[in-house]
Amino acid sequence: MALWSVSFVLLCAWRLSYAQYEHLGYPPGYQGPSQDLYTAPELPADTPRIQLRLAGEKRKHNEGRVEVFYEGEWGTVCDDDFTIHAAQVVCRELGYFEAVSWSPSSKYGKGEGRIWFDNVHCTGKEKSLALCESNGIGVSDCKHTEDVGVVCSDKRIPGFKFVNTLTNNINSLNIQVEDVRIRPILSSYRKRVPVTEGYVEVKDGGKWKQICDDEWTQMNSRVICGMFGFPGDKRYNTRVYKMFARRRKPTYWDYSINCTGNEAHLSSCKLGHTLSIKANSTCEQGTPVVVSCVPGRAFAPTPMAGFRKAFRQEQPLVRIRGGAVVGEGRVEVLKNGEWGTICDDNWNLVAATVVCRELGFGSAKEALSGGQLGQGMGPVHMNEVQCSGFEKSVTECPFNMDKDSEGCSHEEDAGVRCNVPAMGFQQRLRLSGGHNPFEGRVEVLMERNGSLVWGTVCSEGWGTMEAMVVCRQLGLGFASNAFQETWYWPGAVSADAVVMSGVRCSGTEMSLSHCLHHGEYLSCPKGGGRFAAGVSCSETAPDLVLNPQVVEQTTYLEDRPMFMLQCAYEENCLGSTSSATPANSYRRLLRFSSQIHNNGQSDFRPKASRETWVWHDCHRHYHSMEVFTHYDLLSNNGTKVAEGHKASFCLEDSECDEGIEKRYECANFGEQGITVGCWDTYRHDIDCQWVDITDVKPGDYVFQIVINPNYEVAESDYTNNVVKCRCRYDGHRIWMYNCHIGGSFSAETEDTFPGLINNQVTHR
Repeated sequence: MALWSVSFVLLCAWRLSYAQYEHLGYPPGYQGPSQDLYTAPELPADTPRIQLRLAGEKRKHNEGRVEVFYEGEWGTVCDDDFTIHAAQVVCRELGYFEAVSWSPSSKYGKGEGRIWFDNVHCTGKEKSLALCESNGIGVSDCKHTEDVGVVCSDKRIPGFKFVNTLTNNINSLNIQVEDVRIRPILSSYRKRVPVTEGYVEVKDGGKWKQICDDEWTQMNSRVICGMFGFPGDKRYNTRVYKMFARRRKPTYWDYSINCTGNEAHLSSCKLGHTLSIKANSTCEQGTPVVVSCVPGRAFAPTPMAGFRKAFRQEQPLVRIRGGAVVGEGRVEVLKNGEWGTICDDNWNLVAATVVCRELGFGSAKEALSGGQLGQGMGPVHMNEVQCSGFEKSVTECPFNMDKDSEGCSHEEDAGVRCNVPAMGFQQRLRLSGGHNPFEGRVEVLMERNGSLVWGTVCSEGWGTMEAMVVCRQLGLGFASNAFQETWYWPGAVSADAVVMSGVRCSGTEMSLSHCLHHGEYLSCPKGGGRFAAGVSCSETAPDLVLNPQVVEQTTYLEDRPMFMLQCAYEENCLGSTSSATPANSYRRLLRFSSQIHNNGQSDFRPKASRETWVWHDCHRHYHSMEVFTHYDLLSNNGTKVAEGHKASFCLEDSECDEGIEKRYECANFGEQGITVGCWDTYRHDIDCQWVDITDVKPGDYVFQIVINPNYEVAESDYTNNVVKCRCRYDGHRIWMYNCHIGGSFSAETEDTFPGLINNQVTHR
C-alpha cells in the first residue's frame, strides 16, 4: 500500500480552504464576474421596509414558501401574476445568486397571517420585492392556498452583506450571510483532514468575521457541525483559545445567532440581538465562537495521513442505497428482520437530517422524494414520518401506523443527500483530454522521489469498480465505462508516466488511494500514455433486480434425453459428465424462469458494441453479453455441488410498467437493453435456462442466481444482484422456498444461509 507523505497531507490541508465550502455553492476558486459583485441596495425613502425568508415544508434550505416580514408580522405572497422575474428579485434579496424556479398553489404548505403582496409584477432588476408593482402592500383577494414558493440557486452572491432595515423584531429574522466556515486556529488542527475544530466565521460584505460567544449555545454548534458533515459536537479546551484571542484582535460580526438545533442549515436559524461592540472590537465578556465537531467513523482523522480505508455505515437499523456519491441514497429501514423503504409523504429536511446524522454524516442538504435515487424492493415500512430532529434514529420518529391510510408504492421512495466532511479527495484526481468534463484519462497526484507529480494509472485489470470510485471521488456520479486504452484522449504530456498500478477496488471506497494498489514499486508492462486507464461518468445508472418470487414459483425438474440437448451441449450448458452420456440417456435439469427488472434511473445497455455480438443457434438470436448470469447450486457450507454455468443473454423488454413503452427487442438484430421500468423474462422452457443436477445427491441446498456477475455494466447498486433460495431435493422432486434478494433481510436472517457472504458478490 502506498503511504502519503507529510508534505502531501499539508498540501491537501491548504487545499481544503476551497474544498470545505464546495457544498455551500461555490466551486473551487470561484470569484464571480465583477459586474455581479454585490452592492448594498439604496432604497428610496418611501419604500416599505420588509425582510424575506423561505419557510414551509422544505426539502432544501434554499427553497420554500416566500414570507415577508412587515410591521411586526410575517405574511405571504400570492401566486397571481408571479413570474420567474419576481422569483429572481426574491432570491437576490436573500443573497442567492439567482432563482432556479418558482411554484404556485402553496407547494410548501399554506402560510399564516396576512398576504402582503398580490399581483406582483417585477422586471427582475429591482433591489427589493417592495419595489415591484403590486396591488399595494396588504391589498389582496387571495387565500393561503395560493401562497407562492421559490427555489434559489445553491450559489451565494459574492460580497453579499446582510442589511437590516428594521429597528425592532430582529429576533424574528433569519440569518443571511454570504458564507460560513470553520477556520482551524491551533496548529494541531490546521494539519488535520477534515477540519473539525476552530473559529466559526461568517463572510458578510466580503469580509470574514468572528462571532461573539456571549450567547452561543450548544444548539448553535450542533447546526454548524451538521453543515460541515459532522453528526455531533464536543467540548474543547477554552483556555487556549482565550489566550489566542488576547494575542490577536478578532473582528466581530454585528449579530448573535439563535438556533434550536434541528435546523439543517444556518439560514434557517434566527438572528440574535445586535451586539454592542466596544471600541477595541472585543465582545464584553466573551471571545470568538469555537466549535469542535465529532466526525463519523468513516471520516475520523488520525495523526497526519490516516484515513479509513473504506466507507462503512454505522447504524444497523438504517442504510442508504443507490446514491452516486458518499452520503446520498434511498433510505431503507430494518423492521421485523426485513429491509424496506420510507414513503415520501411529509418527508422533509428534519427527518432527512435524522437519517444523515445516524449514519455518521452531518445534516441533510436535501430530502429527496419520488424515488429519485431508484426504486427499492420489499415493503414500504414507514409513511408520513414526523421527526423532532433530535431522535437518535429515524426509526424512533412517529409515523402513520395505519398501512392502509396511504397506498404508497416504490415510486414514492424517500431519499437523502447529506452534508459530508471535506476530505480534499477531489484535488488529488483529474480527468484529462476528454470531450466533456465527465470523461477522460485518469490522472492522479502522487509522491514520487520526494515531490508531488501528476501521472497516469496503469490500465491492467482496470474495470467498472475502479471507474466507479473515480467518478465518486470527483463527484461526477456513476461510472458508465472503464477504458483500458485512452489514446484518443491526449492528456498532459507531463503526466504520461504511470504513478499508480495494480489498482483493485471493492467499489465502496471514497478515494482511489484507498483501493488496493502497488506501492512504491510499480508494475505496468504496457506503460502509460495510450494504455493509461480512463473513465466516462454519468449522473444516472441502471439497477437490475431479479424477481425472487418468479424463481420460486416456476421451478421444476425435467429429465431430457441427450439427443435433444446437442445444441445446449455445444454451448456448455450441461455438467461435465454429459460428454460421456449416451444419446438415448437423460440429463436431469432444474428449470426455472428469470424475470429481471430495471429499477434504476437509466437504461441497462450491453457493454459490447453490435459488431461484436455473437449469434446463438440454440436461441436463434444474437447475445450481447456472454456472461450475464451465474446459476449455482450450493451445499449448505457454500461449495458448489452442480457446476454453475454462465448463461449468456439477449437483452430485451419483455414487459413494462403501465405508461412505459418497450424500446429493445432481440428479433431482427434489434437494439438490446432493458428500459427503466421494464423487465426481461427468460422463460423456463428456453434452452440453457437451467442447472444440470444429474449428478447431485438428494439433500438440502442453496440455489443462487447472480446477475451481471462480472460488473461489466455499471449499476447504482450491486448488492441486490443476488437471489438466494432454500432448496430441497429428494431424488425425484424438488422444493424451492425462502427465495429472496441478497441483503433484503437482516444479518441474523442471512446467517441461516451458511457459507454465503451477506449482501456481497465476490469481485475477481
